[in-house]
Amino acid sequence: MDDVVRVRGLRKRYGGATAVDGLDLSVHRGEVFAVLGPNGAGKTTTMEILEGYRRRDAGEVSVLGADPHTAGREWRYRIGVVLQDVDDGRELTVAEIVGHFARYYPNSRPPGEVIDLVGLTAKARARVRTLSGGQRRRLDVAVGLVGRPELLFLDEPTTGFDPQARRQFWDLVRQLAAEGTTILLTTHHLEEAEALASRVAVLANGRIVACGDVATLGGRAGADATVRWLDGDRRCDERTADPAAVVARLTRFYAGPVPGLTVTRPSLEDVYLELIA
Repeated sequence: MDDVVRVRGLRKRYGGATAVDGLDLSVHRGEVFAVLGPNGAGKTTTMEILEGYRRRDAGEVSVLGADPHTAGREWRYRIGVVLQDVDDGRELTVAEIVGHFARYYPNSRPPGEVIDLVGLTAKARARVRTLSGGQRRRLDVAVGLVGRPELLFLDEPTTGFDPQARRQFWDLVRQLAAEGTTILLTTHHLEEAEALASRVAVLANGRIVACGDVATLGGRAGADATVRWLDGDRRCDERTADPAAVVARLTRFYAGPVPGLTVTRPSLEDVYLELIA
């Protein structure tokens, strides 16, 4: 497949501490790719190197066919960045901020369209310092989108969002992906990764400990299932590699529907916690 991001043997140290330790990564054109990991795993450092904000110590990095460390202005027109923490332009309005950044790009989206996309139309004339944390985060996303990027970096984009705002943002990410935008995001919300990403990578101590499709990560699809049911007032459960056989046995025993029947396999959270342990 056409790789928009290709990383081999990436390393970065800060003094005596290793932040990224021989990382290999590929992101395909048009996909939503999520990077998961605990604090200090190396997620943000990796993103900043890919964005061209931070120098690496070793390794090969190609983003949209160029080395981010030496790429020029034309390359930067093709990416969008939403940093983990931004605190500037406090006295400007939302419309002024988005309009200002729109002028940096040769083919930017209309600022009003972008403001509407991120749900800030009612706040277009509000000063940035008056926005809530979630509204400020939406503004950061608007700035990242305004240049019509081929590749969009989202570093924990829904921090501070309430559940409704988070799901509205997910709809926006799906819309951008449907339009052909490649999206690389980091998140601490496993539900978010499962809802948006086609593939995920799990980082721990600067290394990728697992990478693959969300449904099969860490052997998730082939893991034993847990069958649960009610026997009177007693909750029963059985772990099995063949849940269909257990359900068939219970159906015969109860001579019909099994009370309180559920069949579950390990969640993404279960697999993630096991991987980073």
